[in-house]
Amino acid sequence: MARTPAVERGGSGPRPHPLEVAVDSADGWGDDVYQPDGSEVQDDAGLLDAEDTLLADGVGDPLDRGWSPPERPWAVEHTGVTAEERRKGETLDQRLAEELPEIPQPDGDDIGDCQGTDGEPLDNEVGDLRSGRLVAPDEGAHEDEESGLIASDVGIDGAAASAEEAAMHIVDEDSLSG
Repeated sequence: MARTPAVERGGSGPRPHPLEVAVDSADGWGDDVYQPDGSEVQDDAGLLDAEDTLLADGVGDPLDRGWSPPERPWAVEHTGVTAEERRKGETLDQRLAEELPEIPQPDGDDIGDCQGTDGEPLDNEVGDLRSGRLVAPDEGAHEDEESGLIASDVGIDGAAASAEEAAMHIVDEDSLSG
């Protein structure tokens, strides 16, 4: 039995696969199908209300927070700040006068001679030996009547020290200068 086209059988033509989307649908193309109308657009007021922010600085109104100006004005002493100076331009001598000379770094002792760091890794005020847990004389059980900070080293506790404890080192008083 030969198959006859759907048009001859009285159908409207070949049917699309159930998972296919009609390209030329009456609803529109791609993104044209759904476009929000004006009632769905949210207002962007700019500043959030105090209860809508994660900042808890005790100021109710964000405009009451204030502004801290920079420590010193930026580039006001340079040439070319005003329109008149920009129109005139700068001479080569003026531009060279603004440059700062490169100051050579002093030679060090080759132990941690890194430029722009906190200091040497070997410092006689830091010490080489790490201390253990530091405990107050009364082990923190009573009110502190001593104005100075006094503690005893009771040893390293399983090598699980906090960052503050690991930063403590033993300093030999004989190695201190002065």
